[in-house]
Amino acid sequence: MKRLYFLIPDKDTTTDIVHELSEMGLSRDELHVMGKDWRPLEKEEGVPRATLIQTSDVVNASRRGAIAGGILGVVLGLIIHFILAGTHIVWMALGLGVFGALFGVWTSTMIGVSVRDIKVAKFDKPLKRGEMLLMADVSAEREEDFKHAIRRHYPDVVIDKVRTREKRQHGGEGH
Repeated sequence: MKRLYFLIPDKDTTTDIVHELSEMGLSRDELHVMGKDWRPLEKEEGVPRATLIQTSDVVNASRRGAIAGGILGVVLGLIIHFILAGTHIVWMALGLGVFGALFGVWTSTMIGVSVRDIKVAKFDKPLKRGEMLLMADVSAEREEDFKHAIRRHYPDVVIDKVRTREKRQHGGEGH
């Protein structure tokens, strides 16, 4: 699956595109819309809104937190084992490793919620001007079909996706 990102200048075009993509087989879980005035679209037109998972770095932050916390917990467990002779090394390392991983997930998730996804952050200015960002999760085999349908409604659209270089610069979610 690839996540396509594109700006749409108005609500009516957004609604039309979402309905056509739905008719082509994309579910509500595969379409995500965000913008300054998305609430009326969701209530009146049934256009799915983007959640924190699509717009923030929460997923990747929690992964990084679990790894870092787990490693730090194991190391701390080993240090405690050698300082307090008599503790069982496996249980100390395992217990603190699990605790560290859980603590890492919790703390990094709190931070990740406030960090914008790499791709979404690129669209902040147009979103503030009132444009709508549509994210569509599409299969590689049908990507061109969906792009063609989008361009029928909005010929000047620029469809973007996350590139490898961008993903490395920022641990963002985009696909």
